[in-house]
Amino acid sequence: MDETRAVPTPARHDENFWNAVMTPVEPAWSEPGDDDSFAMDEKVLDAVRALAERISTRALAYRTADEPFDAALKAAPDVQLATLRALYEAKRSVDRLAESAATAAGRSGASYSQLGAAWGGIKRQSARLKWPHAVVKRSAGESVPLRYAGGSAVIHHDPGVDAWWYTATAANRQEEESEAVHGTPAEAIARATEFLLTHARPAPRESA
Repeated sequence: MDETRAVPTPARHDENFWNAVMTPVEPAWSEPGDDDSFAMDEKVLDAVRALAERISTRALAYRTADEPFDAALKAAPDVQLATLRALYEAKRSVDRLAESAATAAGRSGASYSQLGAAWGGIKRQSARLKWPHAVVKRSAGESVPLRYAGGSAVIHHDPGVDAWWYTATAANRQEEESEAVHGTPAEAIARATEFLLTHARPAPRESA
């Protein structure tokens, strides 16, 4: 594609890496085709079926009896209800992930018009209602809160060195505080987002 030739592709160690990362690419995506959509359906269905089998009362009975759960049992109405419940959880996951992506994009400079376009072409006003805190107007030097991948961060400005830094707590409870070395808030947001995504898996719950 001609658009890809204009997109810079510096390696991570390149001094221009973060500047390139935080410079928006237009268009940001290409429209998925039917094959892409069907492939997504299959991936979602795999995840939903796995959850449905974990929460299904009938499947639990088979596991307790140490009997194999035959594929034909998925036709049972109660198993389909468990599947429907699992699909609801999948929808909640999508909503949480969408809010994280919208917030990360908005705090890094994307507008509500761009967020709405990415979310199936909804209007700017609808995007603002859906993610009211994704795009914030802030004065220079104001701290920027961010939630992403189950964790949170705050981007701060150090006026003494005119640089930005962040504190972050990830979903797995790992914490990080950066040095005030980032030249722009967008770069600090990108680094904080990278940390939160790297440590996105929640820590296991402690047994009572």
